[in-house]
Amino acid sequence: MQLIPRIGLTIIGDEILSGKRQDKHLAQANELLRARGLSLSWVRFLGDEAGLLTETLQQSFSTGDIVFCFGGIGATPDDRTRQSAAKALGLPLERHPEAVREIEAQFGEQAYPQRIRMAEYPQGSTIIPNFYNRVPGFSINNHHFMPGFPMMAKPMMEWVLQNHYADLTQPIRVEKALLLMDGQESEWVAFMEDFERRFPQLRLFSLPSIDKEDRRSIELGVEGVEADVLQGYKELEEEARRRGCQWHPKES
Repeated sequence: MQLIPRIGLTIIGDEILSGKRQDKHLAQANELLRARGLSLSWVRFLGDEAGLLTETLQQSFSTGDIVFCFGGIGATPDDRTRQSAAKALGLPLERHPEAVREIEAQFGEQAYPQRIRMAEYPQGSTIIPNFYNRVPGFSINNHHFMPGFPMMAKPMMEWVLQNHYADLTQPIRVEKALLLMDGQESEWVAFMEDFERRFPQLRLFSLPSIDKEDRRSIELGVEGVEADVLQGYKELEEEARRRGCQWHPKES
């Protein structure tokens, strides 16, 4: 059985933390991973503080996780991700010749003196092609650094998955859930504990909600390989009927 490393996201930018911009990387990453039967283990949101970036990257470099990092690789003083990655690894920054060629081809003489800084990566990095404006990202130690612009980052992440992790796939997972009306989660705990013992291959989830009229509902569902999901979901339906609950299938 193939051992799947944990996969994480590091999303960087003061503008995300302040709410000036809403993150889109998480949804895009989930879309790309789900198509390969993969999923995220963790996500971190960080500002552009160099010390915290370095400390966080030191920790994630030490894990062996696959990490996709978005933001902070530009040439302005508040872009500190490249420098922090180098410091976290104890490596110098150096200009990558392939990245230099790409940036020169895109900007010509206007690549100098500022834009060319975006070709400076931790020593030993490889480039990630940027299909939008030819300013590459970079990869090192299972970490993949891309711009904060989602329209650039999505095809770059897809390229990384295809070129670095082509064999890293799992059977596609699906979800199926029902919506319980006017129920309490506490009433389902014993059933859920027994369900998890009987269906260890499934992820059972329970999401309570309260609407504007103060009506309560519970989205109770399962995630896994389709054949297992259909079997597990049938158990949920049968239990809801046995209890006489008001419920209906949750639309995808």
